[in-house]
Amino acid sequence: MAFEVTGYETGGEKGAEGGKGGGGPSGRRGEQDAWSVLRVSGELDLVTSPVLRQRVHDVVAEGRHDLVLDLSDVFFCDSSGVGVLIAVRRLIRSCQGRLRLILPAGGAVDGSHVNRVLGALGVRRLFDVYPDVTAALDDDEPLSA
Repeated sequence: MAFEVTGYETGGEKGAEGGKGGGGPSGRRGEQDAWSVLRVSGELDLVTSPVLRQRVHDVVAEGRHDLVLDLSDVFFCDSSGVGVLIAVRRLIRSCQGRLRLILPAGGAVDGSHVNRVLGALGVRRLFDVYPDVTAALDDDEPLSA
């Protein structure tokens, strides 16, 4: 699984670019209205879920409480992946932050694997889901559950 954290300002104006790989999150710091975008690719399963959980904790520990999880390149998600998504939601809400998900292949429109898993478990409605990062950052209406 690969990760990339990028800082964005609300309204979709692009901020500083982050690096790829296992290094720490990078991007614009200390902005009240900035979003952190964490791009996830590959499988979100028992092996990789703890890595995602730790990366989110790192971002939150830096004071970044508005998070977009871009799951566009996730082609498999098991129950441990769903558990991490729910835990991330709980953590962000406890910090009075905002969480938005980008689902693969158009989300609700195409019925992607991640979307089907979230729907089958009845937790899809817990998340604000957007078709792409631009829509999430521009405060467009989320896709319906």
